[in-house]
Amino acid sequence: MAYTLIFNMKIIIAGAGDVGFHLAKLLSYESQDTYIVDLDGDKLNYINNHLDVITKKGDATSIKLLKEIGIGNADLLLAVTENQNTNFTISVIGKALGVNKTIARIKNPEFLNSEAINFQDFGVDFMISPEELAAEEIKLLLHQSSFNDTVAFENGLFNVMGTTLGYKSPIVNLSVKEAKEKFNMVDFITIAIKREGIAQTIIPRGDTEYKMNDQVYFSVPNYSIEKLYPIIGKEHLDIKNVMILGGSSIGKKTARNLCKDNFKVKLVEKDRDKALTLAEDLRTTLVINGDGRELELLEEENIRDMDAFIAVTGDSETNIMSCLVAKSKGVRKTVALVENMDYINISQTIGIDTLINKKLIAASNIFRHIRKGEILALANLHNIDAEVFEFEVQNGAKVTEKPIKELRFPREAVFGGIIRNGKALMSFGDMQIEAGDHAIVFCLPEAISTVEDLFN
Repeated sequence: MAYTLIFNMKIIIAGAGDVGFHLAKLLSYESQDTYIVDLDGDKLNYINNHLDVITKKGDATSIKLLKEIGIGNADLLLAVTENQNTNFTISVIGKALGVNKTIARIKNPEFLNSEAINFQDFGVDFMISPEELAAEEIKLLLHQSSFNDTVAFENGLFNVMGTTLGYKSPIVNLSVKEAKEKFNMVDFITIAIKREGIAQTIIPRGDTEYKMNDQVYFSVPNYSIEKLYPIIGKEHLDIKNVMILGGSSIGKKTARNLCKDNFKVKLVEKDRDKALTLAEDLRTTLVINGDGRELELLEEENIRDMDAFIAVTGDSETNIMSCLVAKSKGVRKTVALVENMDYINISQTIGIDTLINKKLIAASNIFRHIRKGEILALANLHNIDAEVFEFEVQNGAKVTEKPIKELRFPREAVFGGIIRNGKALMSFGDMQIEAGDHAIVFCLPEAISTVEDLFN
């Protein structure tokens, strides 16, 4: 999909919760004309103190309020409150008042693929379900089990893959240049490092050293993925047996998705009525009624034989603690759902493979939709405030004027690879980018406008 630049959009966000805040944060780097509406004054004050956006206290279903902030000349209305019905109402009213496009956050998955109803007829142009996205994210994580973040471009021709380096990795204590020389038979580019105790994401240079427990993101062509495992000191895990803790909507969707992909799934739910309903709905999943926090139950259900443990109850602390228990029993892959975004960055230090937050996933997905391009925010898993762009290089773009090493490319960004005529090419300094190329770029927020300018 080609990347399309957008300028001077007027965007209205209804809802100043986690999804709304993260969207506002991403948009604040874009110098867009962004309004955020909510009834909660404390949330709006927090946003005012941290982001360069315009806040408005009030009910986003109010016709008067929407007219006051200029809904009629707005390009986009994002209805992302916690209430699905409110989001539909806001979208319908906004469309009737003249906004160009609406996106609504929903919970009911039936709405996403309904053939009986065209929701655009009612004013809802696009819908997004954080629960559905989280379930899909979990499935992807299990398929690339030795990595805790994976993003595919052009059907997997290039992949951005994140993992935490352990003591078995032969690149620990080597510089990026030394690692490249030692493993010159493997095509990979290190695009980002998140280091324990350091808030700022590191964009690595040749003399940057890999350290133990670094969360490292590699850009890898499809033919090098298997060769990357020895470099990170891990083996490809063949995951078959999965235990899910929690019969929430995410737990149910995850079980259904995994069973379709021939995983063997056990789902533990402590509420008896909910467990019975799940057993009726999930015919290929073994549903167990019990408290998954009890070690005795986990032992009875052969926790030691599980390849992966997915904790998606409504309580973040329960999810974290149960994953730690699973790890202590030898489970190789653990994923915990957390509601508090402050937790996202601690998985490196506590030993859980991946912490996910459905609201961050949703915000990043909406942001890609806004930008109309293959842009993915790596903030979903490890609190990296950065984006991976895929640009389609246009005729006359500045990046085609000189080899990469001679471009005034910002230090806060790095090329992750080039896709040319359906082939994955490594983007080293001597490469000359050509019109028609698809360029993958990892970029911190402060460098976005500079990078965009180079592709003009």
